[in-house]
Order: sequence, then structure tokens, then C-alpha cells
Amino acid sequence: MPDVDLLVVGGTVVSPSGRSRTNVAVRDGRVVAVGPDRPQADEVVDATGLLVLPGGVDTHVHLMDPGAPDREDFPSGTAAAAASGVTTILEHTHGRPVRTVADLHAKVDHLRDRSYVDFGLAAHAWPGEDAAVADLWAAGVAFFKVFTCTTHGVPGHSAAALRTHLRASALVDAVSLLHCEDESLTESAEAVLRAEGRTDAGILPEWRSLDAELVAVAVASLLVRRTGARATVAHVSNAEAAGYLAAERARGARLAAEGCPQYFLLREEEVHPHGALRKFTPPARARTDDDEAQLWRLLRQGTLTHMSSDHAPSTLEQKADGDIWSVHFGLPGLDSTMAVLLDAAARGHLAYEDVVRVYSEAPARTYGLWPRKGRLAPGADADLVLVDPHARRTLRNADVLSKAGWTPFDGREVTGRVVSTYLRGRLVATDGRPVGERGGTFLPGAGAR
Repeated sequence: MPDVDLLVVGGTVVSPSGRSRTNVAVRDGRVVAVGPDRPQADEVVDATGLLVLPGGVDTHVHLMDPGAPDREDFPSGTAAAAASGVTTILEHTHGRPVRTVADLHAKVDHLRDRSYVDFGLAAHAWPGEDAAVADLWAAGVAFFKVFTCTTHGVPGHSAAALRTHLRASALVDAVSLLHCEDESLTESAEAVLRAEGRTDAGILPEWRSLDAELVAVAVASLLVRRTGARATVAHVSNAEAAGYLAAERARGARLAAEGCPQYFLLREEEVHPHGALRKFTPPARARTDDDEAQLWRLLRQGTLTHMSSDHAPSTLEQKADGDIWSVHFGLPGLDSTMAVLLDAAARGHLAYEDVVRVYSEAPARTYGLWPRKGRLAPGADADLVLVDPHARRTLRNADVLSKAGWTPFDGREVTGRVVSTYLRGRLVATDGRPVGERGGTFLPGAGAR
């Protein structure tokens, strides 16, 4: 009888602390050994010439299911995740927010057998509903999404309401994901722009201004420290905002800072030729090569603690259905985030060790998934990604598995290709396509464990 179910041999296993050419042995869905031994196995995979990474952990995903499945659902969104090397997602949809324990249970039931990858589910924090925090955390939500300005129909939190929420979350050591844009500034800018009759795409950086982001980041990070809460500031768009977070972290705030590829690779002026295809918020801020280089440096140094896609898709038809004010915010990202990070390593912006740190280990630690997720070591889930670091390809709309059917990086040549993805030792994607049945399971959050 074989000693293990799966043995991956000859690959270069990468962790945040280094890399080595060695073998990975898997039994019953868990890693049982990483080392030179070659036990008898049911299946042997030769990974010679390939990198072996822990599966990506993408902690900011919107799959619209249930709610708006015409934009995205779990089967299509998690197919994109698996094919791109992501084996765990944390998801929340604004179309049907989770606000009660009953909402959470209903969503878990709805999603049974609909996911190719493992998943956790977040709740939305609603001003005035802070009494729900403890119950939702105990029921297993992954985090609480908190807006500081009304967006996607979800009401924003004032500074007072945010402090109340953070106090409630601190009592149970829950985690919050904070969308930081100041409501008074976005609201006043919108009033002026509408009064001027503006409908051009140039409204986006004026409406969702840098000042609005900076004010909200400064207030939120201070309140996180003052309340003793745990929080992540979502989609940090620029170095100045990151500086406020680093300063409060140095004073003791339990703050993580999330980067997203669009802020590293897209430019502010792209709203003019691309219009609604660049409507996301905060909008892109980068204007120069140095702006992008600063963000890569902050990610390497850990000021930006981890990377997420903020996958929030709409189809090309939906992005064209209305003026710039009315079309949906958001970009698709699950198909491309791992590709962008691997390419950044090939270009020297990051090391492959950094890729593992920012897209596997750090997000798993931040949201209580560690040590089961985010690493390749005995006892961890056998979520493995085999990568050809030298393969070159071009990102194309035609290859996107998300229902969006497009990528903002269409035509971008990248180096590094995910060859195969394994979830708990089972092959779930190869050569850019999902394989087999959907076997992803719900991961209750830390409060339920």
C-alpha cells in the first residue's frame, strides 16, 4: 500500500524565507512532508524546472452570488481563481449583504457544491447594527466590511459610527476590512460635478479624490489604534495613504494594508480613453513610473502587508449600459492577480519569496486561516501551485474565465505561468482551465473556531 496519495518531486519549493529543490508528500489532503525523501505514492508529479508555491489566498473578492449572478457567480469566479493559482478566497457581495447569522447560514447553504476552491464569507457592517457583530463573528464570518462613504448601496460609517463598530469588534477580536473614502468630501465633490453637468470619465479622480481617501485613512487608522481593534485598510492606492497606516502601526495599531494590482499597473489618465472600464474606487492614482516603483517598494518592505484582487466584475455590456455615474464600480481581477505578481518577480520588482508572502502567508495570517492555509509544511492543507517561471504569455480578454469576459490588462505580456493547481491534494486546474468536480468547502472564520 502506498505511503502517500500524492508526491510532487523535483520542484523548487518557495516560502517567504527561501527556496529549495525538494519534494512535497501529501496524504488525505494534507502535506505530510517537505524534504528529500521519496515515499511510495499513488500519484507522482514531476515538477522539475517548476516552482512549487502554496496556493494563493485572495481575501477581497466579490462574486455577486447570490445577488447579481449575471455579473459573476461562484462557479465562474472560482474557476478563474483555480486556473490562476488561487485556492482560497474570502468573499462578500454588495448585492445581497450578509447582515445576520441567518443571512450567513442561507448563503453557505446556497453555495454548497458551487465552488472550485475553499472559501470564507464576510459580513457587512451596517451603521447602528453593532449588536450583530459578536453573533456574526461567533457564527464564522471571516471579517466585517466597513465603508466610510456610501458605496454600492451600502451606507457609509461616520467617524462616530466607525468607532462604535471598532469597539464592538475589539470586544470579540474580530477583523474589519475598511474601505476608506471620506463621505463629506465625496458627497460635496459629486454635488459640484453634477451641478456642472459633467458626465465625462474625468469626474472619477475628482469625485473619489485623493484627499477623500487620505482623510478617511488617517481617521480610520487612528480609531483602530485607539479602540484596540484589528483591521485592514482595503485597496491602498498610493504611498501617502500607506504612510499614515505605517505611522499608526508604529504606534501600536493592529493594522494591515492591502494592495491591489490596479494601483501598481494602471494610470490615473487611463480614465479618459477607457471610461467605465477604469471606474473603480478609489481610482488609480499613479501618474509616473516613480509612483508605481514606490508601491512595489512598499510591498517588498511590508508597509503594504499583502495583495488582493478586489475582484468586482461587470461584463463589457454592463460597463457600457449607462453614463459614468450609473455604471457599476469595479474591475475583474481573479484571472490576473497571480499572473501580475509572478511577472513582477520576473521583472525584479519582487522576489518569488515576496509573492508567497503577500499572496499566501500574510493574508492567511491576517484573517485567521494560518497555519492551515498559506504555507507548504506538514499539517497544512495540500494547496499547491506549480509555476513555470520562464513561460511568456499575453493576457487576453479571450482567456478570461470570469463572467466579466475581459481584463484591464488585455494585451499585457507577462512572464510566469501557472501550470497546475491542487486543492487539498486534488488537481483542480491545469493549463488555464478548471478540471474535475467543484470540491471547494466553506471555511468558518476564526470566531467560530
